[in-house]
Amino acid sequence: MPVDLNTSVPHSARIYDYLLGGKDNFEADRVAADEIVKTSPTLPLSMRANRQYMARVAHYLAAERGIRQFLDIGTGLPTSPNLHEVVQRVDPTSRIVYVDNDPIVLVHARALLTSAPQGATAYLDADLRDVPAILGSDQVKENIDPTRPVSISLIAVLQFIADQREAQAVIDGLLAPFPSGSTLAISTVTAQNPHAVRATAAYRARGISSTERTQDEIAALFRGLDLVDPGVVLVNRWRPDPAAPAVEDVHVHMAGGVAVKP
Repeated sequence: MPVDLNTSVPHSARIYDYLLGGKDNFEADRVAADEIVKTSPTLPLSMRANRQYMARVAHYLAAERGIRQFLDIGTGLPTSPNLHEVVQRVDPTSRIVYVDNDPIVLVHARALLTSAPQGATAYLDADLRDVPAILGSDQVKENIDPTRPVSISLIAVLQFIADQREAQAVIDGLLAPFPSGSTLAISTVTAQNPHAVRATAAYRARGISSTERTQDEIAALFRGLDLVDPGVVLVNRWRPDPAAPAVEDVHVHMAGGVAVKP
C-alpha cells in the first residue's frame, strides 16, 4: 500500500478517522468519505462496530488468554479506546508495537498513544506487505520477546491486499517466528453484505485499493490455526457485550475472528 503524502489525495486511514468523528483528516478525505457514504450509508455504523470489536478482542486476549505482547498492523489514526489502553488496563506491563505506513498516522500515534509506565508502546513506519521490515525492525526486536506468545492484530486492513495468496503469505510470515499460543485477530470486508460490496467499489473508484472477501476466503486466512468460538462471524457477533446497544447485521461490513497458533 504505497503512501501518498499529498494531502489532496484521500487516504483510507484518514477517511476512517473522519467517519468515526475524528479531526485528523483533510478536505480530500472528507469529500471522498461523504461520497462513499452516499453509496453505502451504513459505513459509519460499520466502522464503529469494527472499533468495538477490536476492543473486545484485545480485552479477551489480555484477560482470558494472558497475552502481554501485541503487534498491531494497520493501526490507523488514534481513536479511543486504543489497543494499548484496553490491554494495559488488564496488565500495565503489556507491550504494544503499532505499525502503519502513513507518516501522518505515525506522527499522531507518537503524540497520542502513550503507554502506561510499566509497559511500552512503540511505533513503526512500515508496509503491511513488508514482513521482513516489520519483524526485523528495532521496535519489534526491542519490545517483543519471540519466545513468548504474541498477538498479531490485522484489523480492517487486509481488504487492501486483494490477492488471497499474498494475504495468506503475509499472515504466515508474521506468525512464523512466534511460538505456540500466539494469536491472530482479523477483521476485513465481507462479501455477504451488499452495502460492503458497494463501499469497496466506491473506494476503488477514488483510487484506494479495496476488496471484499467471502466467508470461506476469510476463514482460509486462519489456515493452520485453531479458531476461537464463535469462529468467523460479522464483527458485531463476535462475543458481543450484552450491556452495549446491539448493532444490526445489515449495518456491518466487516467479518473476522480470532485464532490461536497450535
